[in-house]
Amino acid sequence: MVLVHLAEGFEEVEALTVVDLLRRAGIDCKTVSVTGRLPVNGAHGVQVTADLLFDQADYKAAEMIVLPGGLPGTDNLAAHSGLTAAILDFAEQDKPLAAICAAPSILGGLGLLKGRNAVIYPGLEGKLTGAVVGRDNVVTDGNITTSKGPGTAMEFALELIRRLKGKDAAQTVRQGVLLG
Repeated sequence: MVLVHLAEGFEEVEALTVVDLLRRAGIDCKTVSVTGRLPVNGAHGVQVTADLLFDQADYKAAEMIVLPGGLPGTDNLAAHSGLTAAILDFAEQDKPLAAICAAPSILGGLGLLKGRNAVIYPGLEGKLTGAVVGRDNVVTDGNITTSKGPGTAMEFALELIRRLKGKDAAQTVRQGVLLG
């Protein structure tokens, strides 16, 4: 199961594109609210009803944590101590972590990007503490995948599919959404 985290002010394109494409690939993907309530408001006024509250999510059974960006969504995710503890636990176990837009700053702030290749929304590179900042839209280094922003959300989601189900599954979804 993949857990996509929603905080007030999340970037809708990044969160929902990931959920949509992963589900098209047959991957069990749940949205998790860190707000204490299921309805969560995106950065652009789109309200989404999360599948689970944070306390209901089974992190032991989860195979990947995904962090959409957006502001103030990224700051709200970073402020959730339970989520940061789960991220650190995943990192310690070398389980997959993924962050897009401003959200790679959470991983940088936790010291998880030291010596790793990573990307972030342009202009925020200083928040990738210790990382080797790349130029690609999506970068996977070890157990961590990062991406630049809303316009790269499909590439990001396809990379997550590739990591979880392989190249053929990612290609099937790519063709199904007419991405080529």
